[in-house]
Amino acid sequence: MSQIDKASRRQKIKDRSRKQVHGTESKPRLCVYRSLSQIYAQLIDDENGKTIMAVSSMSRENKALEGTKTDVCRIIGKQLGEMAKAKGITSVIFDRNGFRYHGRVKALADGAREAGLVF
Repeated sequence: MSQIDKASRRQKIKDRSRKQVHGTESKPRLCVYRSLSQIYAQLIDDENGKTIMAVSSMSRENKALEGTKTDVCRIIGKQLGEMAKAKGITSVIFDRNGFRYHGRVKALADGAREAGLVF
């Protein structure tokens, strides 16, 4: 399967799931993007078109994280959950962004749940 086929397949899955997933200010959308070596997560208010907060493994404080990519994803999820709790957000809608729910995406979701987010 070529890279173009994979990208178009993921785009179709992403479009299909985005029809059902919509974030609000009180219950934002937790959007996950996974590259080959990094992970990015943001809380998005779709009604106002605003990103409430974002965390990634590329940020200055997270670049020095040790462990496997899955371990780093769990830590990123915990950080996002703690930041959301500090802003008063307790419930989110999970958007896997066309990626399968396993491995690093699942680890990030589990880390966010450990920090107290409900989805």
